[in-house]
Amino acid sequence: MSRRVWIAASIALIASIAAAYLYVDNRRLRREAARLERERAALASAPRGDDPWAAAGSDDDDVRGMPGLPSGLGGAIDSVGRPVLPEDKKETRFERRARRQAEVAGLLGRLEGETDEEYRARVMPLVGTVLARPRDSYADMRKQVEDEAGVTEEQRAKLDAAFGEVYDELLAFTDGAITDGQLTPYELNYAGMLEYGGGLGAILSGAEGRIGEILSPQQLDQIGSSGFQWAEYLGVSAPWEQLNPPPPPPGGSGS
Repeated sequence: MSRRVWIAASIALIASIAAAYLYVDNRRLRREAARLERERAALASAPRGDDPWAAAGSDDDDVRGMPGLPSGLGGAIDSVGRPVLPEDKKETRFERRARRQAEVAGLLGRLEGETDEEYRARVMPLVGTVLARPRDSYADMRKQVEDEAGVTEEQRAKLDAAFGEVYDELLAFTDGAITDGQLTPYELNYAGMLEYGGGLGAILSGAEGRIGEILSPQQLDQIGSSGFQWAEYLGVSAPWEQLNPPPPPPGGSGS
């Protein structure tokens, strides 16, 4: 198997995890946008007389002394006597990276005191939901290229049996990488991910060898020339919902 193929398979797995995070983050952003829109509509429809800052002629001392005014505004008053909130501090690249890593840890990491069963109930349905559409798409592509290559039902059954063994290898290998910390939601372990990718490539290379024992050279050439990649198919179709939960975060506790 070429380096390009197993890298693509590694990306397929990592992209599946990223998609789960983006799915949840998108839902959060939608809720936040809806809340802000409700607040904007409420402010737009409020009578101007209800706005204590709309009254003309208020001097700065009266404004600063009004009940409920946040402390620390000092002289942050505009020309008509309304308080001006300080500008938000711009997030640095490292702060943004740390925030995103914390969000990934909150989504895919083990929560405080969370059991294996509780983790699976929280995370694995989301993984299945995120992968449902890609799995359907790859299943359709596989059927199309197999039909065009003249793959028989007997050959399909043999392929499915071989893929079941490959999935078992993938899950066992990935469980070990999670336990050892090569794959962890708590930090960016690039070295561990590269090491995991090399082992993943070896498993998928073996899978391609099994496929070659089932399909004829002509069928392999036709499927390969179509652009369909078995490694990508296996990376998406593997039952990742069966993975073991990660260990508790360093310094944390878990069951």
